[in-house]
Order: sequence, then C-alpha cells, then structure tokens
Amino acid sequence: MPIGTIKSINERGFGFLAAEDGVEYFFHRSSVEGGAFESLTRGSQVEFEIEPSTRGPRAGRVRAA
Repeated sequence: MPIGTIKSINERGFGFLAAEDGVEYFFHRSSVEGGAFESLTRGSQVEFEIEPSTRGPRAGRVRAA
C-alpha cells in the first residue's frame, strides 16, 4: 500500500495527498476508512490505494499510517 502525506483538505469533504514518489491524488471523505476524515490534517501521514476514476487515478481506502 502506498504511503502519502495530506497536502490539502477542506470542510467540503475532499482533499489532495502526495504519494512518496511526489504524485498527487484527489480523495473524497467517503474513501477515508473508519469515518476518520475529521481527524486528518495537512501533513498527516496516510496509507491508501490507487483507484481508477473518470478523471484519472485517485486515492481510495485512505487511513492513517
């Protein structure tokens, strides 16, 4: 599972994270496991899976590392 860092997150329920290789991925609050969206902050380390979407790859199954 890739590891990344939260780059930005907002109260509307989405954000972006950067993988260790520098690639940034969009994520939505529905992809954060355990309802832990509110506990994520900029700079938080997370594990995630890369999922296909109509707008390109995005982060899924996001959880605190």
